[in-house]
Amino acid sequence: TLRLPRRGGRPGGTTMSTEHRDDVGPRLGMWLFLFTEVLLFGGLFVLYAIYLQRYPEPFAAAAHHLNLFLGAVNTVILLTGSYFVAMAVTAVRCGRQRLAAGLLWAGVATGGVFLFDKYLEWSHEIANGIYPGSPKLLDLERGEAVFYSLYYVTLGLHGLHVLIGSIVLATLAIWVRSGKVHRDRFVALENGGLYWHLVDVVWIFIFPLYYLLL
Repeated sequence: TLRLPRRGGRPGGTTMSTEHRDDVGPRLGMWLFLFTEVLLFGGLFVLYAIYLQRYPEPFAAAAHHLNLFLGAVNTVILLTGSYFVAMAVTAVRCGRQRLAAGLLWAGVATGGVFLFDKYLEWSHEIANGIYPGSPKLLDLERGEAVFYSLYYVTLGLHGLHVLIGSIVLATLAIWVRSGKVHRDRFVALENGGLYWHLVDVVWIFIFPLYYLLL
């Protein structure tokens, strides 16, 4: 007689465990989440454009007081971080776990440097009496006050995303080092990388709008 193998098993009756994994769902969910983030920052940019049209000269005058050097440095830092994350995905796909983990930790470091530079910049502004609700801010011309309000809201929200992204990268680095993320299972790393790239893209819009306004 002919014995048919068990369903999902090998001939002879030996069972073979197979793992079914759906990567389409997590990828689609991540893109939908990123779309909501685009709507969030897009709304702030639209609001900025409306007030810029209303107060062009006060906006330009306020922008000249921002630290252009730190803004440029932070741009380079975030671009470098995105490079590290992209290389980490490639390293995992090539099976180089240790290199991938190191690149992710380097990405975390760029996030930390960015936040430290932002701390220095905001400390200077606060020391000059320019912060939300301060008497000096309230005494400024209407357009300048609106500029600084949008500046703190937009950059503060972006800084929060950098912090979250750094935590995500650190978690992924631990997962890569432990083998939870590997060449055959790396959708979590891809999604984390997409989030970090979004943070970078948002800053590419923030930098010219706030620091290069003429």
